[in-house]
Amino acid sequence: MAGNTFGTVFKITTFGETHGKSVGCIIDGCPAGLTLSEKDIQIDLNRRRPGQSDITTQRNEDDLVTIHSGVFKGKTTGTPIMLQVKNTDAKSHDYDTLKDVFRPSHADFTYSKKYGIRDFRGGGRASARETLARVAAGAVARKFLNKKTKMEIVAYVEQVKNIKSAVNIDTVTQKEVDATIIRCPDKEAAVKMIELINKIKSEGDSVGGIIRCVVRNIPVGLGEPVFDKLSATLGHAILSIPAVKGFEIGSGFDGILQNGSEHNDSYYSENGVVRTRTNNSGGIQGGISNGELVHFRVVFKPTSTIRKQQQTIDINKNTVELSASGRHDPCVLPRAVPIVEAMAALVLMDYYLLQKIYG
Repeated sequence: MAGNTFGTVFKITTFGETHGKSVGCIIDGCPAGLTLSEKDIQIDLNRRRPGQSDITTQRNEDDLVTIHSGVFKGKTTGTPIMLQVKNTDAKSHDYDTLKDVFRPSHADFTYSKKYGIRDFRGGGRASARETLARVAAGAVARKFLNKKTKMEIVAYVEQVKNIKSAVNIDTVTQKEVDATIIRCPDKEAAVKMIELINKIKSEGDSVGGIIRCVVRNIPVGLGEPVFDKLSATLGHAILSIPAVKGFEIGSGFDGILQNGSEHNDSYYSENGVVRTRTNNSGGIQGGISNGELVHFRVVFKPTSTIRKQQQTIDINKNTVELSASGRHDPCVLPRAVPIVEAMAALVLMDYYLLQKIYG
């Protein structure tokens, strides 16, 4: 299967299925000399792991990562790094009833048609469990970027269905984000979001929403013309996350409500540093970072696999009624926050190294 590798200089290849023996990745291109331990990676994996609250899937995985190569005496050697997490709570029998049925809006039908075979145990590679490998690799990238640039990446749940939050993107911190199980730093909105998700869960249904991500202290000049713009690659990375249906950077779609004179980010100089008075561009102009705060929004659809009865077809094209079993998130957003951060870190790591090579 093609399409399992991401990146140019800092390159990752993920492997494994949700109900296979393990999931992991191989990182190629990580510079030597970075102090790295399993503990560094585990922090972000714990934020993504299942079973962490009543509003996430109750699959109980510790998601303990093992570094198999590329690190010697606590430092990266410059050779490929293999990271692996074993699956310990896969209940494949939950999916026996789905082996001949195509779940609505899932990858069952498309994978089956493309490859002539599919892993029906939780969706195989199409499952969001694959994203733990991205989070593991993103943790490595994030540590390197923090060391070299003081770059800070913070994502949070901005909206669940019609419940919106009010958050200051200039100051929001990961500590504030992680203070609630929904990962929304607006505590009043968080309570309403949790109530809604619990209601939807009790009905056997699911709900979607929006995650916003901000990147601070990003160097000027990251991004490559013309097809490899920073904004374009961020879009590629984010849209590759399961359940993502939309991506916008800066003012995004709301920019059409302004005239050019209102939308343009005018420049000024402060103590010899060039700044912009507004940031409708979202920190990226001409596909290259301008030193301002990079911010973007990500739309996640409601989880496809639900207990509520739906009409679909089986492999013989017969119409059937389906009430899916298994353990699934009624809302993917709380666990998707570290995934969004990881994909942003992977992109920024790649472009940082490209800039050092070609800049």
